[in-house]
Amino acid sequence: MNNEQEKPTKGIIVVDKPLHLTSMNVCSIVRGRLKAGGAPKRIKVGHGGTLDPLATGVLVVMIGKATKMCDEVMAGVKGYLTTVDLSQISTTDDLEGEKTSVIPETIPTLEDVQAACQKWTGDVMQAPPAYSAIKVNGKRAYALARKGEKVVLDARPIRIDSIKVVEYQWPMLTIDVVCGKGTYIRSLGRDIGSEFGAGGMLTALRRTRVGRFTLGDAIPLDDVPNPFDPATVEMM
Repeated sequence: MNNEQEKPTKGIIVVDKPLHLTSMNVCSIVRGRLKAGGAPKRIKVGHGGTLDPLATGVLVVMIGKATKMCDEVMAGVKGYLTTVDLSQISTTDDLEGEKTSVIPETIPTLEDVQAACQKWTGDVMQAPPAYSAIKVNGKRAYALARKGEKVVLDARPIRIDSIKVVEYQWPMLTIDVVCGKGTYIRSLGRDIGSEFGAGGMLTALRRTRVGRFTLGDAIPLDDVPNPFDPATVEMM
């Protein structure tokens, strides 16, 4: 019996996902480096919690037998630092979509913004963005939206533990969010702005935490060894 059969690869690495790559792009790159290091061609590599291409930060990458921990990892509390342009909306609720200017009759004060954030804290109902991976009649919502079809997703219960205003100078708002599974930060930016008739388009999003894993645990994708010896993969 070879070593690969005696000790199946099982481990977790935390990657600081760079801009423009999808979460699956990152998994594919890690898988390629593991295969270059001698791992089986069919080695499993997955992630806990998708990050959009325009988002950066903590991406928990599970390797081999550790992919069975996906539900456990995704159930953990998430932390995000995001900047929202309150003077615009977009079809995707971020910079990727078609933009429209939205200027309220009265520019919201810091107190207005804090009150809106407070309203969206706790157990709330949130409508996911049309450009999301949620399935509608067996098809991904984003696929339907890209075809020009109207996509309206039902609101669902989520938990937002806290929303802290880090910086606010109209129209830009930066908030620190701690939330549970299933929360869409793009929707949150939109919803906060709607409280005072403004826009809400994300211009930056960085995940700072997934459960017990934080940015302090994360390494740049370029620092993942290439080739990546599967024997060095460990549980964190």
